Amino acid sequence: MDLRALMPALSGKHYFNYGGQGPLPTPSLEAMVACWGELQRLGPFSREVWPFLEAQVGALRRRLAALCSVPPHRLALTENVTTGCVLPLWGLPFDRGDRLLLSDAEHPGVVAACKELARRQQLEIDWFNARDCRSDHSVMEGLEQQLQPRTRLVVLSHLLWNSGLPMPIKAVAQRLAEHPRHPWLLVDAAQSAGSLELGDVPDAADIYAFTGHKWCCGPEGLGGVALSERVLEQSQPTVIGWRSLSNESVAGSSWHSDGRRFEIATSCVPLGAGLRRSLELLDGTGTAAKREARIKELSHRLWQGLQQIKGLQPVLQDAPPPSGLVSFTAAGQDPDALVEALANRGFQLRSLADPHCVRACTHICTTDVEIDALLNALANLCATS
Repeated sequence: MDLRALMPALSGKHYFNYGGQGPLPTPSLEAMVACWGELQRLGPFSREVWPFLEAQVGALRRRLAALCSVPPHRLALTENVTTGCVLPLWGLPFDRGDRLLLSDAEHPGVVAACKELARRQQLEIDWFNARDCRSDHSVMEGLEQQLQPRTRLVVLSHLLWNSGLPMPIKAVAQRLAEHPRHPWLLVDAAQSAGSLELGDVPDAADIYAFTGHKWCCGPEGLGGVALSERVLEQSQPTVIGWRSLSNESVAGSSWHSDGRRFEIATSCVPLGAGLRRSLELLDGTGTAAKREARIKELSHRLWQGLQQIKGLQPVLQDAPPPSGLVSFTAAGQDPDALVEALANRGFQLRSLADPHCVRACTHICTTDVEIDALLNALANLCATS
């Protein structure tokens, strides 16, 4: 299947921003339109529409649960990664003086949520080094150095958004299980879902939050979070609506005992039809393992090409990233200005603030020709700077 041909957003440009947002395939848009049409045909708030809505939501929940290798009752539907992190996190039972341990490579949105949680509940925040680590061993060493007797939560991305390095989530989970307080493990999976073969990694986390609009190439506004059994038992809803209730028609009803307790109210069901179709299209190109291998093949080609251009330096210098994210700097050039210059030439990349660099993403829709064209454009820009 030529998935690229089904993505109008890729026409006439060289797109390297899958880590920000993936292009939506036309069949996914058509699936959403068809779902909206059926809602209107049945009547958007009619007796006949409810079985249709339940079937749509149930199919989406099962599909995303399968993506994470968890049973459907442990999957909550969310709008994005941030809500997937925050809603269960803020409902956990912390005590004053408990400590949160974050890696130094987390996304600002998750960091901000943890800082505000710490302020409100009088918690302390510690940090461990992940950004400069180049091996699982060094990540585990950094974690070990900062674990405290009162550490209650660890926050670590599955795939670092700034360097493209995957983190040893299962090893971290095992170490936390040995800690006297067994800290919860929150994993930001914004960059891993749709790009890596997830296997049973989500099952190792307590909170594994992901989105459908990046590497899964689904519509924005829909994601999910896989939750551990102990989070379902211990965390209480923080933003509450009728979907959180076991009986939505009864005031004072108890919460759902499953992941639905973190779902709030009316949401856009057709988005689910679009995301399911995008996942079907990705599956049509090969297994998750095959897709990951192709993504790495493309990112390695880009990384090796960057090494040949004078003045360019990949953030990961010793080996290519084992993912589709390739970050780099250009001597004497501001990353923001370089991204703008590339955009003027039809290449869509982005700059990052920490570290201040340029990030390019390769997906299965990326071509060798595109990568060579990007390298040629970079070589020309570096030669004239």
